[in-house]
Amino acid sequence: MPVLPGAEPYRHEGGEVGVLLCHGFTGSPQSLRPWAAHLAERDFTVSLPLLPGHGTRWQDMVLTGWQDWYAEVDRALRDLHDRCASVFVAGLGVGGTLALRLAAKHGVDVAGVVVVNPANKVHGVSAHALAVLRHLVRTTRGVTGDIAKGGVEVGYDRVPLHAAHSLRHFHRLVDGELPQVTQPLLLLRSAHDHVVPAADSARILSRVSSTDVTEVVLEQSCHVATLDHDANRIFEESLGFIDRLRTGAGKEGTNARG
Repeated sequence: MPVLPGAEPYRHEGGEVGVLLCHGFTGSPQSLRPWAAHLAERDFTVSLPLLPGHGTRWQDMVLTGWQDWYAEVDRALRDLHDRCASVFVAGLGVGGTLALRLAAKHGVDVAGVVVVNPANKVHGVSAHALAVLRHLVRTTRGVTGDIAKGGVEVGYDRVPLHAAHSLRHFHRLVDGELPQVTQPLLLLRSAHDHVVPAADSARILSRVSSTDVTEVVLEQSCHVATLDHDANRIFEESLGFIDRLRTGAGKEGTNARG
């Protein structure tokens, strides 16, 4: 099945510091491509894979689950680690959840974590009934395109309930693994996110074991903040975070700021 225009995976061979970017649920690399390009311009080695079942048509996603999505970013991380002296992981939405699990499972092989509007659970009154509903209804309306400034996010306009059911299991798994996350963490969340509530970020911050934590509130953006008004702030905050860690500048405690 052909990949949607703009949804192609991205790779840039740069310097000794690598950054793995993980896109979100039903989305595609297009939502993170400007971020990837910003990092590439500063000579980072950048990997932005396309998750299985994504970037083509929603019917392809029915055949995949969280194990497939995680396996792809795990493979990409191992590839970067073979190439680079240090590797950072980052993600948007469920891509942030994937990045957090990579940090939990890979330990010192991950130098730091950057997450934008990370997800911690499947929301909605019917979430608890997905195990049954997925056999009765194939899809529900999509969650892509939550961008305050307008514009297009390349992704699906339908969410396969089979995939949503798998995602619910993944969220529970990662929630239990969050205490294993000890790396420096930069969490950026939108003040007007219509997909992932602020409670998800609060839950993640309360569960991780990281002592070097920065929370940034993006006042002008919705869920897909990497394509929104605060995109440049995300890019610069993540650059500052990575530069500080790779140069060894210290930081103690938790710093919550807007």
